[in-house]
Amino acid sequence: MRYYMEEYGKYVEITGYRNIAFTSAEQFLKESRKRTQTTDIQFLDADLIATQEHIYFAVLNALQAFKGETNISKSPAVETILYASAQRQIQKAIERCGIKPQTTNMAVVVIGDDPKQIETLLQAVTQCVGAEPDEVVLALTTSKMERIKKIFGITDQEVKASTDGNSERAIVNLVIERVALLATRL
Repeated sequence: MRYYMEEYGKYVEITGYRNIAFTSAEQFLKESRKRTQTTDIQFLDADLIATQEHIYFAVLNALQAFKGETNISKSPAVETILYASAQRQIQKAIERCGIKPQTTNMAVVVIGDDPKQIETLLQAVTQCVGAEPDEVVLALTTSKMERIKKIFGITDQEVKASTDGNSERAIVNLVIERVALLATRL
């Protein structure tokens, strides 16, 4: 799904891929960071992402950090994984939410000034990983919710306290809260 974040003058594309080849994705990420100057791309483990909304708010916070000059990293892509993981240290962020050799479901976020460049980059990702975009990998499942609760330290009591019977919505909200709280720990 593509968004235009008017306040920052940036287009953001968030999508996912199922059954990816990790080595191809990792190599593509390294290569794309070398050659793209106006477009940033980040790959995340989709099994640890609490819907597109999670990534959207991570990007929003990352762009705000650059605007307010409180960014930790040098690129919006890296700042996005910091926020998505709710971690201040890049290595910990990658360990928490980055792609790993065992990753099969991948979330992709592309941030840029030109929607045509974003589309071109996504076509290259699609060709590289050998799979078509599949945003369903970003949806919550029961097993995914348990993994997310564990990695983000979300307790059953928090879920019960912040829901009116919709535990999926509660988990998304609690993850987004942790994403937003990273800015207060700067």
